[in-house]
Amino acid sequence: MKKLPIVALIGQTNAGKSSLLNRMARKNIAIVAREEGTTRDNVMATIDNSFMLIDTAGLKDPSDDFEASIQDQIEDAIDAADAILVTLDAAKYPDYRDKEIAKKALKSRKPVLLVLNKSDLGEALASEEFLSLGIKPTETIRTSATTGQGINELKRRVFSSLETVPRTAYEPSEESEPRNDGRERTWSKAEKNPALKLALIGRPNVGKSSLFNSLAKKQQAIVSSRQGTTRDVNRVIVKYKGRDLEILDTAGLRKPGKREVGIEKFSAIRSLAAIEESDICALLVDATEPHSKLDQSLAGQIVEAGKGIIIVLTKADLVENTDEILDKLEQDFDFLPFAPVLITSSETGQNVTKLFELATEVEQNRHLEIKTSELNKILNDAIMSHAPAGLKNTHPKPKYIVQTDTCPPWFVVHGHELELLHWSWKRFLERKIREKYPFVGTPIMFSFRNDKK
Repeated sequence: MKKLPIVALIGQTNAGKSSLLNRMARKNIAIVAREEGTTRDNVMATIDNSFMLIDTAGLKDPSDDFEASIQDQIEDAIDAADAILVTLDAAKYPDYRDKEIAKKALKSRKPVLLVLNKSDLGEALASEEFLSLGIKPTETIRTSATTGQGINELKRRVFSSLETVPRTAYEPSEESEPRNDGRERTWSKAEKNPALKLALIGRPNVGKSSLFNSLAKKQQAIVSSRQGTTRDVNRVIVKYKGRDLEILDTAGLRKPGKREVGIEKFSAIRSLAAIEESDICALLVDATEPHSKLDQSLAGQIVEAGKGIIIVLTKADLVENTDEILDKLEQDFDFLPFAPVLITSSETGQNVTKLFELATEVEQNRHLEIKTSELNKILNDAIMSHAPAGLKNTHPKPKYIVQTDTCPPWFVVHGHELELLHWSWKRFLERKIREKYPFVGTPIMFSFRNDKK
C-alpha cells in the first residue's frame, strides 16, 4: 500500500466541516454541534482507503493564546496537506476571514477546491458571490453533508487533484478468486521492487530514534536516506539480504488529552498516517517503564489497519531481569498472541538486526496462501469439536471457507444465518487456523456471508 495523501478541510467555524467529514467517511468520527468552535483538534478519517481527510478547527480571530494555538495548528495542516478543501457555508456571503482562508490555501501552491456546503438550503447563494475568494469556478463544488448532495463528485475531484485511483476497502469482493497453491508465495519481479515499509511506532522517549539510527548504521548498505522536518516522518532505505527496506521513524504518540496543540498534534496525525502507509509496524515498549493503555491502543490501531506487528522491548540494557517484563507483556497483550516480541538495546546493539529478520518473516506470513481443501478440513474439524453457537437459540451453519486475499490474509466463510454466529466461535475458528498456520506477526481477517438457500 502506497502512502496515503493528506487532504485538509479548512474554513470558519460552523461551516459544516465535521459533518462533511462524517458523511465522506460514512461514520460519525467528528463531533457535530450547532455551537461554533466545537472542533478543537484535528480529526482524521481514511476515505475509501485512498486519502486521509483531516477536519481542522474553524478559523477564528486569535483573541487569546488558546485560539492562537488553534490557528497555528491549521497552518500546520495546510503546510503538511497534499490538497486543501476550503469549506464555506453556501448560505452566507464570504467575509474578510473567508478571503484570508482562501489566500492561505492558494499561497500553499497545493491543489485547492472550494466546497460550498449546506447547498441544500433555500438561502444558498449563487456561485458568483464567491468569486472574490480567487478560487476558479471550475474548482468549486456544491455539497450537503445532510443530504449527501455532491459528496461523490467531491471525492472524484479530490482523486483527480491527487492523481490517485481510489482503492476499495480491505474486504474482497464476491467475485474475487482465491489463489491456493499450498506453497509459500513466489515473488514476481514486479512484487520484489517495492521496498518493505517498517514503521517504528510508540510513545515519546521510548527509543524510536535511537533504534532508527542503529538500524541505519548496522545494515550492509544504505541505499538512500531522507530526513524530514520535526513535523514529518523520518525515513531511511537500507538493503537487507538483497531487499530494500524503508524504515519510518515516527513522532512519539501521547494520549490525545496530553498532546500539545499545533505541531505535536499534527505530528500525531503523520504518525497514524505512517501506520496506514507501512506494511509492518514495530511497536516499541520501554523496558524501564510499565507500559500504558496507550501501548495497547496503538497495538489495536495497527491490527485494525491490517498491518503486521512486532512488539519491540527497548532499553533492555537498563533492566536486570526482563523475564518479569515479558510475563507482564504476555498478560497485557493477550489479544495479540500472534505478535512476536523482540528484546533490544540500541546502546549495546542487542538484537537490532534481528528486527529485519523478523520483519521479512512477518512479510512472508502476510503473503501466505492456504489451499481451499486444507481450509475446509480445518473448518469441518472446528464444527465437529465445537458446534457453532448462535444468538437467540439459533443454529448458524457454516458450509465452506475460502481465502480471497493476502496482506492481510482474508478468509470468507459461507453458510446460513451466519450473522447470528457468536463472536466466541469466530475467535475459536481463528485459533484452529493458527494452530496449523501460525501467521506469526499478522492479523487475519474474516467475512461471513449467507448463501441463498
